Amino acid sequence: MESGSSSTGDSGLDRAVGLWLQYDQNPKTVSMVQALVKEGAVEALKKCFSSRMEFGTAGLRAPMGPGISCMNDLTIIQTTQGFCHYLEERFENLKERGVVIGYDARAHPPSGGGSKRFASLAAAVFISRGVPVHLFADIVPTPFVPFTVSHLGLCAGIMVTASHNPKQDNGYKVYWENGAQIVSPHDKCIAKAIEENLEPWPKSWDTEEALKSPLLKDPYQDIHTQYFKTIQNHCHNRDINKSSEVKIVHTSVHGVGHTFVQSAFKAFDLPAPYAVEEQKDPDPEFPTVKYPNPEEGEGVLTLSFALAEKEGATVVLANDPDADRLAIAEKQESGRWRLFSGNELGALLGWWMFRCWKQQNSDAAAVKNLYMLSSTVSSKILRAIAVKEGFHFEETLTGFKWMGNRARDLLDQGKSVLFAFEEAIGYMCCPSVLDKDGVSAAAIAGEMISYLATKSTSLSQQLTAVYEEYGYHITKNSYFICHDQNVIRSLFERIRNYNDQKDSYPTECGRFSISAVRDLTTGHDSNQPDNKAVLPTSRSSHMITFSFSNGGVATIRTSGTEPKIKYYTELCAAPGNSDVTQLKKELDDLVEAIIENFLEPEKNKLQPKPQ
Repeated sequence: MESGSSSTGDSGLDRAVGLWLQYDQNPKTVSMVQALVKEGAVEALKKCFSSRMEFGTAGLRAPMGPGISCMNDLTIIQTTQGFCHYLEERFENLKERGVVIGYDARAHPPSGGGSKRFASLAAAVFISRGVPVHLFADIVPTPFVPFTVSHLGLCAGIMVTASHNPKQDNGYKVYWENGAQIVSPHDKCIAKAIEENLEPWPKSWDTEEALKSPLLKDPYQDIHTQYFKTIQNHCHNRDINKSSEVKIVHTSVHGVGHTFVQSAFKAFDLPAPYAVEEQKDPDPEFPTVKYPNPEEGEGVLTLSFALAEKEGATVVLANDPDADRLAIAEKQESGRWRLFSGNELGALLGWWMFRCWKQQNSDAAAVKNLYMLSSTVSSKILRAIAVKEGFHFEETLTGFKWMGNRARDLLDQGKSVLFAFEEAIGYMCCPSVLDKDGVSAAAIAGEMISYLATKSTSLSQQLTAVYEEYGYHITKNSYFICHDQNVIRSLFERIRNYNDQKDSYPTECGRFSISAVRDLTTGHDSNQPDNKAVLPTSRSSHMITFSFSNGGVATIRTSGTEPKIKYYTELCAAPGNSDVTQLKKELDDLVEAIIENFLEPEKNKLQPKPQ
């Protein structure tokens, strides 16, 4: 540790703190660490220094603050040095092609950290190695980064954002040259390169010089123009849009979305949505909401509903703070507001995208070249539509990194990828962005709403029509909180060795008969001839899916980013079975049986989802 500082009595911790104080040039985080040392705050120091943030396929996400477990100037430099080194090894033409860096509006005054600052430091690292950097001069939605990678043919992209996480968090999201998020083994190779490049390179701190460098370009105007020009290809009812009288409210929840959604509506010739004044400008404090996540529902949308009532609007659109996801609520005849689930919106947007495609394509054979994707924990409604309409449906692992990479594979084979979604309100409606995109999804939803209004049909009515035609798909998802890895391990191992029989999975769950089991931790899938799963497996997380004889599907999995055991259940009814009350009761009974039979022994060690 530096001279004059006290020892904590833990030599490993002292070394980590000493190295930090040697490398860090941010006076705020330096003084924070020095104050903790002076106070002898060993536990606080351990929290900051005992383990480095883990770089995974989602990049990084952690609180802003001092130390190797947090997002700050030094960890951004170290991460970028590792990433840059890995790219130098992988691409001979990195210095010709370059990278793009975007950022949202997050900031953390106590540590001097923030998305813009982190993006500037990342740019300085690349520029110090002679790599051209396309650094956005202002905040952008996350989808702009993968769009730029593809549009400009770059080697990689970085987006500094923590999306819908609490205000103290930030993140570092990485895209590969194919325009999709990285998947393994890139994450492990980058993590290794970070560990090998911890000492700041001579010019890594020099943002001033980097921002004057001829290697630095601002792609903002060009990408803004090209992005909106590209999404216009998905506008199919311009005449209806121009005469639309539908009133829509939009909130960006203190994030980046406002100006971009306004531009997207303009690109579609739709009337501008009413903006929630208190939430339209970026504010890293997120003052009007407890959590800036539209999935949380009413608490986040209270101001939107008030504005809708005032203006006579019947639909509310909401983006999360980095505008890569979209939530929609609609006022019902009862006067209550209905917030659609991610699966319900997947059904509506999937129906709409296929209807528009069919309008444009008179060649019946073309449907054989068409694909839609969804993640394995999302509704199977696209599969039902695909079976009836003749296009292809594929399921991927959870997360848009898998859908984006699979979409790229299919596009490279000359296939058309029309739509992809995941139940966590993520939608890819435009293959120019191989990730979820709440901006294009908002405009496409606006067009769908305007079209339905000409038929005097609401979103709720159209959703019923989709289910009547393709079969009701009723879902029920929730989670338990668990901080104890031993409890989690014991729960899943008991399912894998059911009734104390090794490598034996349950064949029934209460009164429900299990027809197939897929375990993507071990690679077992009883639906396959050799019992081997087709989807990639990972021993670092738990995920088991049960198919039931009654058309039910249930997945139990651990979360990659939170201390949660999540369950996703769906009852898929055949077309014609429209007894929704009975179907909901059947699903409720199935969920109860799953909790009782598979989770009960550990249940007293699990916290239920807060109400």
